[in-house]
Amino acid sequence: MTKPIKIVPSLLAADFSNLAAEIKKVESAGCDWIHIDVMDGHFVPNLTVGPFIVKAIRKITKLPLDTHLMIENPEKHIPSFVEAGSDSVTIHAEACHGNLKEVLKLIRSHNTRAGVSLKPASPLSMIDSVLNEADLVLLMTVNPGFGGQAFMPEVLPKISELRKKFSGDIEVDGGINRLTSKETIKAGANVLVAGTAIFGAPDAAQAIREMRNT
Repeated sequence: MTKPIKIVPSLLAADFSNLAAEIKKVESAGCDWIHIDVMDGHFVPNLTVGPFIVKAIRKITKLPLDTHLMIENPEKHIPSFVEAGSDSVTIHAEACHGNLKEVLKLIRSHNTRAGVSLKPASPLSMIDSVLNEADLVLLMTVNPGFGGQAFMPEVLPKISELRKKFSGDIEVDGGINRLTSKETIKAGANVLVAGTAIFGAPDAAQAIREMRNT
């Protein structure tokens, strides 16, 4: 199965002192979505943005906003992120304690695309029973929390295994660049989140083209 490749810059690597210009730069460079990492300092050891920032970003761009909630008890905050302008909301299976299916249904009840994510060490069996409730599965290719980490090739077999049973979007995030993008696309991923490889590139448009056309 061949799905269109989407390149999604992660704002975690952007210059937040000049955020509007950074977003416009990658928008004009040809990216498909904008990825927003939300961390609560509990589920992962970092603290980032909340709905207020998502609302501000929504005013800057018409691109789909791909919001990744790396937070405990995400069901408490989903309505706020949807109201702020998120087009898709992805939650972690590890952060939903026995209510994963209900949380995905909650996201969809807001007419928003629902995604579920797994850390590198988490098995696909954690989400097998909810694949019918998900529009997107995000497989982390680094341990979540901080940008700029090295890609973990041991996740590639998990991507391939997932593609055999899931026809929706398979997203990868962590250490994605023009070299690792080739491996993940070959394994079955079609949505590539990249931070440093895009925002740190001399030519963002070229970086996006290279990742898309590997």
